[in-house]
Amino acid sequence: MLSMLMQLPFGEVTILALFLIIVVVALLISGVVIIQPWQQGLWTVLGQYKKRLSPGFHWVYPLVSRVQKLELRTQVLDVPRQEVITKDNSPTNVDAIVYIRVVDPEKAFFEVTDYHIATIALSQTTLRSQIGEMELNEILSARERINSRLRDILDEATDAWGVKVEAVEIREVDPVARVKQAMEDQTSAERERRAAILRSDGEKKSSILVAEGARRARILEAEGLRQAKILEAEGTRRARILEAQGEAQGLRLLAVGAVPLDRKALTVLSLDTLAKMANGQSTKIIFPFEISKLIEQTARYLGLTTALDTERGDVREVDKIVGKASDVLGNIPKPDEYGADLQSIETELDEELRRTGTFQVDEKAETKQKLGGKG
Repeated sequence: MLSMLMQLPFGEVTILALFLIIVVVALLISGVVIIQPWQQGLWTVLGQYKKRLSPGFHWVYPLVSRVQKLELRTQVLDVPRQEVITKDNSPTNVDAIVYIRVVDPEKAFFEVTDYHIATIALSQTTLRSQIGEMELNEILSARERINSRLRDILDEATDAWGVKVEAVEIREVDPVARVKQAMEDQTSAERERRAAILRSDGEKKSSILVAEGARRARILEAEGLRQAKILEAEGTRRARILEAQGEAQGLRLLAVGAVPLDRKALTVLSLDTLAKMANGQSTKIIFPFEISKLIEQTARYLGLTTALDTERGDVREVDKIVGKASDVLGNIPKPDEYGADLQSIETELDEELRRTGTFQVDEKAETKQKLGGKG
Protein backbone atom coordinates (compact mmCIF):
# COMPACT_ATOMS: atom_id res chain seq x y z
CA MET A 1 0.00 0.00 0.00
CA LEU A 2 2.90 2.29 0.76
CA SER A 3 4.34 1.52 -2.70
CA MET A 4 1.06 2.47 -4.22
CA LEU A 5 1.11 5.80 -2.44
CA MET A 6 4.64 6.45 -3.67
CA GLN A 7 3.55 5.85 -7.23
CA LEU A 8 0.83 8.55 -6.94
CA PRO A 9 1.59 12.10 -7.98
CA PHE A 10 2.80 14.48 -5.27
CA GLY A 11 -0.35 16.56 -5.33
CA GLU A 12 -2.63 13.62 -4.79
CA VAL A 13 -0.49 12.39 -1.93
CA THR A 14 -0.71 15.76 -0.27
CA ILE A 15 -4.48 15.80 -0.54
CA LEU A 16 -4.78 12.31 0.85
CA ALA A 17 -2.51 13.19 3.81
CA LEU A 18 -4.62 16.22 4.62
CA PHE A 19 -7.75 14.07 4.48
CA LEU A 20 -6.28 11.56 6.86
CA ILE A 21 -5.22 14.29 9.26
CA ILE A 22 -8.74 15.74 9.27
CA VAL A 23 -10.26 12.36 9.94
CA VAL A 24 -7.91 11.72 12.83
CA VAL A 25 -8.63 15.15 14.35
CA ALA A 26 -12.39 14.57 13.97
CA LEU A 27 -12.07 11.25 15.71
CA LEU A 28 -10.10 12.80 18.55
CA ILE A 29 -12.62 15.64 18.92
CA SER A 30 -15.52 13.20 18.92
CA GLY A 31 -14.01 11.53 21.95
CA VAL A 32 -14.06 14.75 24.00
CA VAL A 33 -16.84 14.87 26.65
CA ILE A 34 -17.53 17.84 28.98
CA ILE A 35 -19.63 17.16 32.08
CA GLN A 36 -21.31 20.22 33.72
CA PRO A 37 -21.18 20.76 37.51
CA TRP A 38 -24.85 19.74 37.94
CA GLN A 39 -24.47 16.55 35.89
CA GLN A 40 -23.01 13.06 36.13
CA GLY A 41 -21.87 11.02 33.11
CA LEU A 42 -22.14 7.26 32.66
CA TRP A 43 -19.49 5.90 30.20
CA THR A 44 -20.17 2.65 28.36
CA VAL A 45 -17.81 1.05 25.81
CA LEU A 46 -19.29 -1.41 23.35
CA GLY A 47 -22.29 -1.98 25.62
CA GLN A 48 -20.19 -2.45 28.78
CA TYR A 49 -20.37 0.02 31.65
CA LYS A 50 -16.97 1.59 32.15
CA LYS A 51 -17.27 4.15 34.94
CA ARG A 52 -18.97 7.33 36.17
CA LEU A 53 -17.64 10.60 34.79
CA SER A 54 -17.46 13.51 37.26
CA PRO A 55 -18.00 17.13 36.20
CA GLY A 56 -15.18 18.44 33.99
CA PHE A 57 -13.26 17.51 30.78
CA HIS A 58 -13.03 13.87 29.70
CA TRP A 59 -11.88 11.99 26.62
CA VAL A 60 -13.44 8.66 25.69
CA TYR A 61 -12.87 6.20 22.93
CA PRO A 62 -14.36 7.52 19.74
CA LEU A 63 -17.02 5.57 17.84
CA VAL A 64 -17.24 2.81 20.44
CA SER A 65 -18.08 4.87 23.52
CA ARG A 66 -21.39 6.28 24.74
CA VAL A 67 -21.78 8.82 27.56
CA GLN A 68 -25.21 9.31 29.20
CA LYS A 69 -25.51 12.58 31.11
CA LEU A 70 -27.91 12.65 34.07
CA GLU A 71 -29.32 15.74 35.84
CA LEU A 72 -28.52 15.91 39.56
CA ARG A 73 -30.55 19.03 40.35
CA THR A 74 -34.06 18.91 41.80
CA GLN A 75 -36.58 18.33 39.03
CA VAL A 76 -40.27 19.24 39.02
CA LEU A 77 -42.75 16.74 37.59
CA ASP A 78 -46.33 17.72 36.86
CA VAL A 79 -48.82 14.95 37.67
CA PRO A 80 -51.68 15.27 35.16
CA ARG A 81 -55.17 16.11 36.33
CA GLN A 82 -57.37 13.07 36.93
CA GLU A 83 -60.81 12.32 38.26
CA VAL A 84 -60.90 10.33 41.52
CA ILE A 85 -63.87 8.85 43.41
CA THR A 86 -63.54 9.55 47.14
CA LYS A 87 -64.60 7.27 49.96
CA ASP A 88 -67.97 9.04 50.23
CA ASN A 89 -68.56 8.61 46.45
CA SER A 90 -67.80 12.21 45.49
CA PRO A 91 -66.15 12.56 42.06
CA THR A 92 -63.23 14.95 42.38
CA ASN A 93 -60.55 16.22 39.99
CA VAL A 94 -57.08 16.17 41.55
CA ASP A 95 -53.62 17.10 40.29
CA ALA A 96 -50.25 17.41 42.00
CA ILE A 97 -46.60 18.40 41.68
CA VAL A 98 -43.70 16.07 42.55
CA TYR A 99 -40.16 17.26 43.34
CA ILE A 100 -37.50 14.60 42.67
CA ARG A 101 -33.71 14.39 42.60
CA VAL A 102 -31.37 11.71 41.25
CA VAL A 103 -29.12 10.37 44.02
CA ASP A 104 -27.78 7.26 42.25
CA PRO A 105 -27.14 7.83 38.52
CA GLU A 106 -26.36 4.15 37.82
CA LYS A 107 -29.73 2.99 39.17
CA ALA A 108 -31.62 5.85 37.54
CA PHE A 109 -30.21 4.82 34.15
CA PHE A 110 -29.89 1.06 34.35
CA GLU A 111 -32.82 0.08 36.65
CA VAL A 112 -35.64 1.93 34.86
CA THR A 113 -36.26 2.91 31.28
CA ASP A 114 -37.25 6.54 32.00
CA TYR A 115 -37.44 7.56 35.61
CA HIS A 116 -39.44 10.68 34.73
CA ILE A 117 -42.30 8.73 33.16
CA ALA A 118 -42.09 6.04 35.82
CA THR A 119 -42.29 8.56 38.66
CA ILE A 120 -45.27 10.39 37.11
CA ALA A 121 -47.16 7.12 36.53
CA LEU A 122 -46.43 5.95 40.06
CA SER A 123 -47.59 9.33 41.44
CA GLN A 124 -50.87 9.08 39.53
CA THR A 125 -51.71 5.62 40.83
CA THR A 126 -50.62 6.42 44.40
CA LEU A 127 -52.60 9.67 44.42
CA ARG A 128 -55.70 7.88 43.14
CA SER A 129 -55.46 5.14 45.76
CA GLN A 130 -54.85 7.51 48.66
CA ILE A 131 -57.62 9.93 47.69
CA GLY A 132 -60.02 7.02 47.21
CA GLU A 133 -59.55 6.00 50.84
CA MET A 134 -60.52 9.42 52.20
CA GLU A 135 -63.69 11.48 52.34
CA LEU A 136 -64.01 14.76 50.50
CA ASN A 137 -64.08 16.93 53.62
CA GLU A 138 -60.96 15.21 54.90
CA ILE A 139 -59.17 15.83 51.59
CA LEU A 140 -60.05 19.51 51.65
CA SER A 141 -58.96 20.01 55.26
CA ALA A 142 -55.93 17.68 55.54
CA ARG A 143 -53.73 18.43 52.54
CA GLU A 144 -50.52 18.56 54.56
CA ARG A 145 -51.10 15.06 55.90
CA ILE A 146 -51.92 13.76 52.41
CA ASN A 147 -48.78 15.37 50.99
CA SER A 148 -46.59 13.77 53.66
CA ARG A 149 -48.16 10.34 53.11
CA LEU A 150 -47.72 10.53 49.32
CA ARG A 151 -44.10 11.64 49.68
CA ASP A 152 -43.25 8.72 51.96
CA ILE A 153 -44.94 6.18 49.68
CA LEU A 154 -43.33 7.52 46.49
CA ASP A 155 -39.90 7.90 48.08
CA GLU A 156 -39.92 4.30 49.24
CA ALA A 157 -40.95 3.06 45.76
CA THR A 158 -38.46 5.19 43.80
CA ASP A 159 -35.54 4.34 46.07
CA ALA A 160 -34.88 1.28 43.90
CA TRP A 161 -34.49 3.61 40.89
CA GLY A 162 -31.92 5.84 42.58
CA VAL A 163 -34.46 8.71 42.70
CA LYS A 164 -35.42 10.56 45.88
CA VAL A 165 -38.86 12.19 46.16
CA GLU A 166 -38.26 15.41 48.09
CA ALA A 167 -41.82 16.71 48.23
CA VAL A 168 -45.33 16.18 46.91
CA GLU A 169 -47.86 19.01 46.75
CA ILE A 170 -51.51 18.55 45.81
CA ARG A 171 -52.09 21.58 43.63
CA GLU A 172 -55.88 21.52 43.28
CA VAL A 173 -58.85 19.56 44.57
CA ASP A 174 -61.82 20.42 42.37
CA PRO A 175 -65.08 18.51 42.95
CA VAL A 176 -67.35 18.09 39.94
CA ALA A 177 -70.15 20.60 39.38
CA ARG A 178 -72.96 18.67 41.07
CA VAL A 179 -70.82 17.89 44.13
CA LYS A 180 -69.70 21.51 44.35
CA GLN A 181 -73.33 22.69 44.21
CA ALA A 182 -74.26 20.25 46.98
CA MET A 183 -71.36 21.53 49.08
CA GLU A 184 -72.46 25.12 48.56
CA ASP A 185 -76.02 24.22 49.59
CA GLN A 186 -74.71 22.43 52.68
CA THR A 187 -72.50 25.38 53.59
CA SER A 188 -75.38 27.80 53.10
CA ALA A 189 -77.68 25.68 55.29
CA GLU A 190 -75.01 25.43 57.97
CA ARG A 191 -74.50 29.19 57.95
CA GLU A 192 -78.24 29.79 58.20
CA ARG A 193 -78.39 27.36 61.12
CA ARG A 194 -75.57 29.14 62.91
CA ALA A 195 -77.15 32.50 62.20
CA ALA A 196 -80.47 31.31 63.64
CA ILE A 197 -78.69 29.99 66.73
CA LEU A 198 -76.82 33.26 67.18
CA ARG A 199 -80.00 35.29 66.71
CA SER A 200 -81.94 33.20 69.23
CA ASP A 201 -79.05 33.34 71.67
CA GLY A 202 -78.82 37.10 71.25
CA GLU A 203 -82.55 37.52 71.77
CA LYS A 204 -82.39 35.33 74.88
CA LYS A 205 -79.50 37.32 76.33
CA SER A 206 -81.24 40.57 75.39
CA SER A 207 -84.44 39.48 77.15
CA ILE A 208 -82.47 38.45 80.21
CA LEU A 209 -80.64 41.77 80.29
CA VAL A 210 -83.87 43.74 79.79
CA ALA A 211 -85.58 41.80 82.60
CA GLU A 212 -82.57 42.22 84.85
CA GLY A 213 -82.43 45.93 84.05
CA ALA A 214 -86.15 46.33 84.77
CA ARG A 215 -85.77 44.42 88.03
CA ARG A 216 -82.83 46.54 89.15
CA ALA A 217 -84.63 49.71 88.05
CA ARG A 218 -87.69 48.79 90.12
CA ILE A 219 -85.47 47.94 93.08
CA LEU A 220 -83.65 51.25 92.80
CA GLU A 221 -86.90 53.13 92.31
CA ALA A 222 -88.41 51.46 95.40
CA GLU A 223 -85.26 52.17 97.36
CA GLY A 224 -85.35 55.79 96.22
CA LEU A 225 -89.01 56.13 97.21
CA ARG A 226 -88.23 54.58 100.58
CA GLN A 227 -85.38 57.00 101.16
CA ALA A 228 -87.52 59.90 99.98
CA LYS A 229 -90.37 59.00 102.33
CA ILE A 230 -87.93 58.59 105.21
CA LEU A 231 -86.40 61.98 104.53
CA GLU A 232 -89.80 63.62 104.03
CA ALA A 233 -91.03 62.15 107.31
CA GLU A 234 -87.86 63.28 109.04
CA GLY A 235 -88.21 66.77 107.55
CA THR A 236 -91.88 66.99 108.53
CA ARG A 237 -91.07 65.84 112.07
CA ARG A 238 -88.32 68.39 112.46
CA ALA A 239 -90.47 71.13 110.94
CA ARG A 240 -93.26 70.39 113.43
CA ILE A 241 -90.78 70.32 116.28
CA LEU A 242 -89.36 73.66 115.22
CA GLU A 243 -92.84 75.18 114.80
CA ALA A 244 -93.85 73.94 118.23
CA GLN A 245 -90.61 75.18 119.72
CA GLY A 246 -91.15 78.54 118.00
CA GLU A 247 -94.64 78.84 119.40
CA ALA A 248 -93.38 77.81 122.84
CA GLN A 249 -90.60 80.37 122.58
CA GLY A 250 -93.09 83.07 121.63
CA LEU A 251 -95.36 82.22 124.53
CA ARG A 252 -92.41 82.05 126.88
CA LEU A 253 -91.16 85.44 125.70
CA LEU A 254 -94.63 86.93 126.13
CA ALA A 255 -94.87 85.45 129.60
CA VAL A 256 -91.43 86.67 130.59
CA GLY A 257 -92.02 90.08 129.02
CA ALA A 258 -95.35 90.51 130.77
CA VAL A 259 -93.92 89.90 134.22
CA PRO A 260 -92.62 93.43 134.89
CA LEU A 261 -95.77 95.08 133.51
CA ASP A 262 -98.26 96.43 136.04
CA ARG A 263 -101.95 96.60 135.48
CA LYS A 264 -101.71 100.10 134.09
CA ALA A 265 -99.53 98.97 131.32
CA LEU A 266 -101.82 96.06 130.56
CA THR A 267 -104.76 98.45 130.44
CA VAL A 268 -102.95 100.72 127.95
CA LEU A 269 -102.10 97.74 125.77
CA SER A 270 -105.71 96.57 125.87
CA LEU A 271 -106.97 100.01 124.81
CA ASP A 272 -104.40 100.14 122.05
CA THR A 273 -105.63 96.77 120.81
CA LEU A 274 -109.24 98.06 120.84
CA ALA A 275 -108.20 101.06 118.79
CA LYS A 276 -106.59 98.83 116.17
CA MET A 277 -109.66 96.64 116.04
CA ALA A 278 -111.85 99.71 115.54
CA ASN A 279 -109.84 100.74 112.49
CA GLY A 280 -110.80 97.51 110.71
CA GLN A 281 -113.49 97.08 108.07
CA SER A 282 -115.58 94.64 110.10
CA THR A 283 -119.02 95.71 111.29
CA LYS A 284 -119.15 93.20 114.10
CA ILE A 285 -116.48 92.79 116.77
CA ILE A 286 -116.42 89.96 119.27
CA PHE A 287 -114.40 90.49 122.46
CA PRO A 288 -113.04 87.31 124.07
CA PHE A 289 -113.27 88.92 127.57
CA GLU A 290 -115.66 91.03 129.62
CA ILE A 291 -115.61 94.64 128.56
CA SER A 292 -116.60 95.72 132.07
CA LYS A 293 -113.29 94.45 133.42
CA LEU A 294 -111.47 96.54 130.86
CA ILE A 295 -113.50 99.62 131.77
CA GLU A 296 -112.83 99.02 135.41
CA GLN A 297 -109.11 98.79 134.80
CA THR A 298 -109.25 101.95 132.70
CA ALA A 299 -111.07 103.81 135.44
CA ARG A 300 -108.54 102.76 137.97
CA TYR A 301 -105.75 103.88 135.63
CA LEU A 302 -107.40 107.31 135.24
CA GLY A 303 -107.63 107.72 139.03
CA LEU A 304 -111.32 107.25 139.43
CA THR A 305 -110.75 104.75 142.19
CA THR A 306 -109.44 105.35 145.64
CA ALA A 307 -106.79 102.71 145.49
CA LEU A 308 -104.76 101.86 142.41
CA ASP A 309 -103.50 98.34 142.30
CA THR A 310 -99.81 98.48 141.45
CA GLU A 311 -99.10 94.82 141.77
CA ARG A 312 -96.58 93.45 139.34
CA GLY A 313 -95.70 89.93 138.34
CA ASP A 314 -92.51 88.21 139.37
CA VAL A 315 -90.25 86.19 137.01
CA ARG A 316 -89.77 83.58 139.69
CA GLU A 317 -93.52 83.14 139.93
CA VAL A 318 -93.63 82.59 136.14
CA ASP A 319 -90.92 79.93 136.46
CA LYS A 320 -92.92 78.24 139.19
CA ILE A 321 -96.09 78.25 137.07
CA VAL A 322 -94.79 77.37 133.56
CA GLY A 323 -91.43 75.90 134.48
CA LYS A 324 -87.93 76.91 133.40
CA ALA A 325 -87.35 78.01 129.85
CA SER A 326 -84.86 75.20 129.12
CA ASP A 327 -87.39 72.63 130.32
CA VAL A 328 -90.28 74.08 128.34
CA LEU A 329 -88.49 74.93 125.08
CA GLY A 330 -85.94 72.13 124.99
CA ASN A 331 -82.75 72.30 122.94
CA ILE A 332 -83.19 74.77 120.09
CA PRO A 333 -81.05 73.62 117.10
CA LYS A 334 -78.81 76.21 115.48
CA PRO A 335 -78.48 76.66 111.68
CA ASP A 336 -75.04 74.97 111.69
CA GLU A 337 -76.53 71.93 113.38
CA TYR A 338 -79.23 71.69 110.67
CA GLY A 339 -76.51 71.79 107.96
CA ALA A 340 -74.56 69.04 109.69
CA ASP A 341 -77.68 66.89 109.99
CA LEU A 342 -78.51 67.39 106.31
CA GLN A 343 -74.97 66.45 105.28
CA SER A 344 -75.17 63.29 107.41
CA ILE A 345 -78.44 62.32 105.71
CA GLU A 346 -76.91 62.87 102.25
CA THR A 347 -73.89 60.74 103.17
CA GLU A 348 -76.11 57.91 104.37
CA LEU A 349 -78.13 58.18 101.13
CA ASP A 350 -74.98 57.93 98.97
CA GLU A 351 -73.79 54.85 100.83
CA GLU A 352 -77.19 53.21 100.50
CA LEU A 353 -77.32 53.95 96.75
CA ARG A 354 -73.84 52.49 96.17
CA ARG A 355 -74.84 49.39 98.11
CA THR A 356 -78.14 48.76 96.32
CA GLY A 357 -77.42 49.72 92.71
CA THR A 358 -76.14 52.18 90.15
CA PHE A 359 -78.11 55.42 89.80
CA GLN A 360 -77.11 57.74 87.07
CA VAL A 361 -75.19 60.76 88.31
CA ASP A 362 -77.81 63.28 87.21
CA GLU A 363 -80.68 61.22 88.73
CA LYS A 364 -78.87 60.88 92.05
CA ALA A 365 -78.07 64.59 92.13
CA GLU A 366 -81.69 65.45 91.35
CA THR A 367 -82.96 63.05 94.04
CA LYS A 368 -80.55 64.45 96.62
CA GLN A 369 -81.60 68.00 95.71
CA LYS A 370 -85.29 67.16 96.09
CA LEU A 371 -84.81 65.26 99.34
CA GLY A 372 -82.55 67.95 100.80
CA GLY A 373 -85.06 70.67 99.96
CA LYS A 374 -87.82 68.71 101.63
CA GLY A 375 -85.74 67.76 104.67
